[in-house]
Amino acid sequence: MVIDGHQHFWDPARADYPWMEAPELARIRRAFGPSDLAPLLRANGIDASILVQCRSSIEETEEFLRVAAATPFVIGVVGWVDLTGGTVDETLERLRGLPGGERLVGIRHQVHDEPDPDWLLREDVQRGLSAVVAHDLTYDLLVRTREMPAAIATAQAFPQGRFVLDHAAKPPIADGFSREWADRLAALAECGNVWCKISGLATEAKWDDWDSARLFPLVEHAARCFGEDRLIFGSDWPVCLLADSYREIKSALEECLMKLGPQVRHKAFGPNAQRAYLVPPPLVGEGGA
Repeated sequence: MVIDGHQHFWDPARADYPWMEAPELARIRRAFGPSDLAPLLRANGIDASILVQCRSSIEETEEFLRVAAATPFVIGVVGWVDLTGGTVDETLERLRGLPGGERLVGIRHQVHDEPDPDWLLREDVQRGLSAVVAHDLTYDLLVRTREMPAAIATAQAFPQGRFVLDHAAKPPIADGFSREWADRLAALAECGNVWCKISGLATEAKWDDWDSARLFPLVEHAARCFGEDRLIFGSDWPVCLLADSYREIKSALEECLMKLGPQVRHKAFGPNAQRAYLVPPPLVGEGGA
């Protein structure tokens, strides 16, 4: 099964998305839902997807679970809970009991938007992460270079947990290759319980001046660090539309992965996501895209 390991749905007419207020994001400031994505998946040979949170909202997580229950191609939801709130265990139990709750596979928070680069290491956050791990859910690390030391310490603190690094920690491609990013990515990869999503790279480059050749050094470095068993393809649709179409984004990443070998490409487009998120066996193979 071919999986898009990272995509979003949203509707700015129904909810606030503070990160979407910048003028240059106007082209994606509209509703995107399953009916928009389904034909793109079919046209690009994708069977299923992982739907990822967009805002710090338990209501959004509940909505995404309802969407997953009604949308066969959404095989997993990475939702949001308040890790600092002290009731993470109870909240996760409740979410798991909702329609679509069996498709809750992970939790995420926009850590890179927190003023404190060590937010992940706060005592209350660590308690919340303990509950996520206890429920056998994956935690998505949405961090940049600044927050990677805290991400490394967190992965080390929960060796029994599973972590997925979103967008390869958003390397500053538009500014050139960053040695600090590269070194910290390598250090994070030494934690064997962390996977890395090859996603969101084109939008870290100059939107009107990028191609697979410019992305390849970053993908190659990530592959060297994480190996073929811990890379995950993700489109980051519809954010990716800022840089190009779904087809062009998928083709560019596929070209990069194929340069590293067909086995690297194969594992990144499905098997690694299944292992990282423990996609429930009854859902694997439903397809429906």
